[in-house]
Amino acid sequence: MQDVPLSIADLVRYGTTVHGGSTVVTWTGAEPRRTAYAEVGRRAAQLAHALRELGVTGDQRVATFQWNNQEHLEAYLAVPAMGAVLHTLNIRLHADQIAYIANHAEDHVVIADASLLPLLAPLLPRMKTVRHVVVAGGDPGDLAAEGVRVHRYDDLIAGRPEEFDWPVVDERDAAAMCYTSGTTGDPKGVVYSHRSIWLHSMQVCMSDGMAVGQADYSLAVVPMFHAMSWGMPYAALMSGSSLLLTDRFLQPAALADMIAAERPTMAAAVPTIWQGLLQELDAAPRDVSSLKRVVVGGSACPPSLMKAFEERYGVPVLHAWGMTETSPLGSVAHAPAGAEGEQRWAYRLSQGRLPASVQGRLIGAEGRPMPHDGESVGELEVRGPWITGSYHRDDDPAKFDDGWLRTGDVGTLTPDGFLRLTDRAKDVIKSGGEWISSVELENQVMAHPAVAEAAVVAVPDPKWDERPLVAVVVKEGHSVDAAGLRTFLADRVARWQLPEHWAFVDEVPKTSVGKFDKKTLRHRHADGSLEVVDVRD
Repeated sequence: MQDVPLSIADLVRYGTTVHGGSTVVTWTGAEPRRTAYAEVGRRAAQLAHALRELGVTGDQRVATFQWNNQEHLEAYLAVPAMGAVLHTLNIRLHADQIAYIANHAEDHVVIADASLLPLLAPLLPRMKTVRHVVVAGGDPGDLAAEGVRVHRYDDLIAGRPEEFDWPVVDERDAAAMCYTSGTTGDPKGVVYSHRSIWLHSMQVCMSDGMAVGQADYSLAVVPMFHAMSWGMPYAALMSGSSLLLTDRFLQPAALADMIAAERPTMAAAVPTIWQGLLQELDAAPRDVSSLKRVVVGGSACPPSLMKAFEERYGVPVLHAWGMTETSPLGSVAHAPAGAEGEQRWAYRLSQGRLPASVQGRLIGAEGRPMPHDGESVGELEVRGPWITGSYHRDDDPAKFDDGWLRTGDVGTLTPDGFLRLTDRAKDVIKSGGEWISSVELENQVMAHPAVAEAAVVAVPDPKWDERPLVAVVVKEGHSVDAAGLRTFLADRVARWQLPEHWAFVDEVPKTSVGKFDKKTLRHRHADGSLEVVDVRD
């Protein structure tokens, strides 16, 4: 067999010629911008020529500080294909973390959206290795920092050749990198290779993955600065699916308008996005019937949310699992052929089946492998061709076990490869020698018709070691109290798991990627700023 390297350059060539008529649409809140993949390819070549002149001649890191839009996609194509490394900076992280990440990655160039310059400007003097800022979508204004040259994106690429002699690279070379959200300690860099991105893109396109195909019009809600937008941009390029990008319009009303107007066939986002969209649709219905499936991942999806979308709007929800370290697709919950009724729902409510390329095992409390019998619980460890084997310039042996990535997720595996996660290891509530799943409690509380959101954390208890505290957001126009919720749970969970501690909040705090920020909830409880109601029998 011929030894042909898997490279982003070949993916760019293929996607912008064979699928050159497919389009990328950037939502603007008014008239969307529509550009054919062929034109995106030409502009990507121009961007590569411009970056060469800015000193990007090897594997220098080119950072992006952008929304989901056409210019961000052009960077996705140009930077890895020219042999450099795309580094997507998470705009929602704390300023100190962003500066740390840029310095740790040694970014040489930052491509920034003009609307984000107020965030970038105070950080720029702290980014010690940055020599150029390229501003897309507007005027750079008075942006300046010592030793940094500022350019307008369109001016920089204008007039440059529309073809680029993409170099041949080793498929194991770095193509892109993304940092974890750093909820504990400093963020850690995960470096994706050309090979890992290519293989991961194939899995996103596969029928037992996210099934992205040429007939699809894919809505990428997941930020392109978070885990490579779950692989959707490269999968769209590979399959020919047209791509709808949200830009900064991620609010529920804007998403509902976007779906009704553009009629995408599939979409992907974290549960909080879909929860907000569901509430918006219930309050002000729009036609979302074009959606043939939506993928939800990042954290466990409440069954009530999945069933509400299907029963009220006819939109099937696909449960998925993954993390930055897994590129991120780890599993997708397609029910096996022949499964019907409650059995089918049981499969779909799991985190899904691990594909052939992702091996998984469970490690018990004593460090021994646990059987894959659907009942034995352990920490999930994974390995495979798109699973990271180490962090960038950060030797963290605690995260790896003899070549396996320790995920920090606790759950079970069935003999036929289906994963069911019961909690994060750090979020399990250890009460009286038994474990309570915070995720299971959250799902049961959110099944109450008056509850919009619910997050569960462990709080210290002098008798039981830890007990659950439930932070609840009540739906607008509804009312419910702690006693009512506890009564509602009485027939749904074991009596000893019933929470005594309740807090009613306007919003559950979120991390930079939209997950429940349980660390902040614990801090608020510890410092007394969370008003807690105790209810006991």
